[in-house]
Amino acid sequence: MVLVITRVLTQSMSKTAGLGKSLTFHQSLYDGESHIYKIKSRGDVYQFRMWIKNEGKDYRKSLKTTQYDEAFEKAKELTKDIMAHGLSEKQVFSITVEELVERYLEYRKNDIDSATGITRKRWMTLSSQLKYFIILCGEKTKLSDLTHDMLYEYSNMRNEVKKGEMATIRTEKSTINHCIQYGFRNKLIHFEKFDFKQIIIKQEAIGKRDTFTDKEYDKLVRFMRSYTALKNCDALINRSNGIVVETKEQVQLERLMVRDYILALTNSCLRVGEANQLNWGDLSSFERHMLESEYEDNQKENVLVEIRVRWETSKVRKNRTFFCRGGQYFQRLKERQQFTNDEDLIFSMNGKTHLHHKRRAQHWHALMTGIGITNYKERKLTWYSCRHYGITQRVISNVDLIDISQMAGTSVKHIEMTYLKYRKEQSRTAALKSYKKQEGQIKHL
Repeated sequence: MVLVITRVLTQSMSKTAGLGKSLTFHQSLYDGESHIYKIKSRGDVYQFRMWIKNEGKDYRKSLKTTQYDEAFEKAKELTKDIMAHGLSEKQVFSITVEELVERYLEYRKNDIDSATGITRKRWMTLSSQLKYFIILCGEKTKLSDLTHDMLYEYSNMRNEVKKGEMATIRTEKSTINHCIQYGFRNKLIHFEKFDFKQIIIKQEAIGKRDTFTDKEYDKLVRFMRSYTALKNCDALINRSNGIVVETKEQVQLERLMVRDYILALTNSCLRVGEANQLNWGDLSSFERHMLESEYEDNQKENVLVEIRVRWETSKVRKNRTFFCRGGQYFQRLKERQQFTNDEDLIFSMNGKTHLHHKRRAQHWHALMTGIGITNYKERKLTWYSCRHYGITQRVISNVDLIDISQMAGTSVKHIEMTYLKYRKEQSRTAALKSYKKQEGQIKHL
């Protein structure tokens, strides 16, 4: 129950110095509900004390000032804050920062695999993002000692520990405040959120995405033909005992799957996590179409495939179904793979688990260095760059943004901010165009 403060401050109850063994000043507030005082061991720094009925002990805190007026105002606000939460409800002595994070993560576990919740991978990300909150505030620091402005310079403080991208730091701040809001709702902390210094990110920085140029992607497609050739696949041998771990044929089979994985990511614009959890039962309606080429006189056959992304595997926790090109990559992969039941994973060698991240990293390194991109780490070219390339190509091809949004599972606004960029050639072409109005229509000259 929230207590309403109606008492007047008692300003005539101060003790004279020397009446106690260590007490040099004392004054009661709100008819004795709280007190400010000074003791010999703390010199002229004012202290605060308030009896907490529910916890059966005094709450003590340094007011960190030697100025009476400042100490008096701080004590008033602190008393009001504690009383506003209800003396029998608020845990004034509170838990530590580390304990708050543990409770919050345990609470968010309940959201895993729920229709409106989060994925397990997202839950693990929350734990990683809160790591710097613990480091900067101190794992054993009591929540009662935190203030709303102590992480105001979070970006600089965080970068002193370890340099991070602006987008990463922005997400960390959001997660930290979600954790603080959880503590506030449960009366574990006395403020609702941290006040962070706003970071202004330039529009061009927001729109930047690390992906391939057309020449680089064409080179990647060509290189993967030789990468998957049996003559270029060496058997994996255990160095300690000389036993063959994987034959040349097994190595080739995995490389062929990796090639189709890349081509499928680019054509479907799936997120990496979505593709990794795609089952054979999520595919349907293979359709063959003759597609006319803008640059060639002949027609080219392409296979469309209908893909269902289940809400539990989607980052945005929504079902979506869409058609995309590249169905032939799924078909030929199914012909090669051994585990192709509806419940089996598509991009997997055993149908149950996707490739270990170390194996995927080895393949990516071999592919990137094979096409001459030795600085792929600095450029931040990753598996996710395949999705970026696919979306960018559809934007350039003037595919309706609503259709791209449905396919990629992201908002039109996000696509506009992130991918709607002119290349130099496109910008130059647009600048040279001229128009005239004729019979109510805009016609190109």
